[in-house]
Amino acid sequence: MSPTATPGSTPPAGSPSPGSPLPPAPDPAAAPAAKHPVDQTLPFGKLLGAGLQHVAAMYAGVVAPPLVVGIGVGLSQGEIAFLMSASLFAAGIATLLQTLGFWNIGARLPFVNGVSFAGVAPMLAIAKAEGPEDALPVIYGAVIVAGVFGFLLAPWFCKLIRFFPPVVTGTVITLIGLSLLPVAFNWAQGGNARAEDYGDVKYIGLAAVTLLITVVLRRVLRGFLKQISILLGLVAGTLIALPLGLADFSAVADADVIGFPTPFHFGAPQFTVAAIVSMVIVMIVSMTESTADVIALGQIVDKPADEKTLAAALRADGLGTALSPLFNGFAASAFAQNVGLVAITKVRSRYVVAASGGILILLGLCPFLASVVSLVPQPVLGGVGLALFGTVAASGIQTLAQAGLERGDNVLIVAISLGIGVIPMASEGFYHGFPESMRIILDSGISTGCVAAVLLNLAFNHIGRPGQDEIQEGQPAAAVPVH
Repeated sequence: MSPTATPGSTPPAGSPSPGSPLPPAPDPAAAPAAKHPVDQTLPFGKLLGAGLQHVAAMYAGVVAPPLVVGIGVGLSQGEIAFLMSASLFAAGIATLLQTLGFWNIGARLPFVNGVSFAGVAPMLAIAKAEGPEDALPVIYGAVIVAGVFGFLLAPWFCKLIRFFPPVVTGTVITLIGLSLLPVAFNWAQGGNARAEDYGDVKYIGLAAVTLLITVVLRRVLRGFLKQISILLGLVAGTLIALPLGLADFSAVADADVIGFPTPFHFGAPQFTVAAIVSMVIVMIVSMTESTADVIALGQIVDKPADEKTLAAALRADGLGTALSPLFNGFAASAFAQNVGLVAITKVRSRYVVAASGGILILLGLCPFLASVVSLVPQPVLGGVGLALFGTVAASGIQTLAQAGLERGDNVLIVAISLGIGVIPMASEGFYHGFPESMRIILDSGISTGCVAAVLLNLAFNHIGRPGQDEIQEGQPAAAVPVH
């Protein structure tokens, strides 16, 4: 307690004189607040290493759609290589929009954006209907319109977050991981189901060895090396594949050192109603999956996504999609496999993923560098993919642990939603009798499972229960109580 001056005594040193104003109280806002790990920067070396790890995890997913579409359209090998580089360049731009952002665009989370595989089937259908000469211009016109549509829809679509309590988000996150596992299994078997040696022991063995090395590195290493154990596992698996003849150098030998993705290289965009409708449906599917991915990542990095964050993320998806055709790319959306990488490495800085976006742009501008990254054999990717994608499913299970499963209603919500979501994985062709426009949605287990979980949650936890499930606007989904 401060000493008290008696009448006529001299005030203690440092005390304000009688009648003088008191010194201003310290302003708590003036103290620098600690940065959230998402907003922290890393030294350049760590930034580059962790960014490369993200690129390695998503590279195959970015180049696969243009490869399939290029073959379907009948492009030459050189044109297909150009299409792949263009997709890498566009993915880099979309990733920077998502991680760094500007105005109300970008989630500003460690989120990788790339070419959405959801659009491959409808794009092939468009190519078949339009013919080889007009296929890509018509596809690009439809993608531009779909991107603008997604951008404008974002403020309303983001309000779906109030219908994503843990019983829904946990189910959807689990489905994201489960739906990605078949991709890893395909990679582990060689990646080409039509090849005679698909599923050969040498491929599966290489995937198993890569996974084992990755696990051992994760167990014995410390610090930053532990955080990039996935990247080190990829390098080790590739080195093992070299003497076995499982690494293909032909792409490196034929690649140009520099190559800019010339705008509208395949012709000016054309706009047809049927193509636009199909790509708008794809955009809605992608936005549904991105909603789940943003919520999942927000929980993993301990920065739950609210409506504002989700709207900004969806705007970045829409803008990235609309800009992508300018550089000969396709629809851009969130990459769930990188969500698993964040969960494993615990590196939450968005600037790491921004660095990966910069690397993707460089790969798009330098086909030679892009071809070097493509040296990683698919069985090696399959080995680490098993850990990455399984981690996403495990994150969903962690969320379900908070979902009030002691209630039988919530157990039923999870059971039915998971069952519906697993159908396209467990029974390929299950929806073969449905119209192609419907199959775009039905063949996405994430979308069907998500819709089922939301509707069932409404039926059991909202409808007919006034006042019990009111959710404040902007409240993070992770904080939503489950009754």
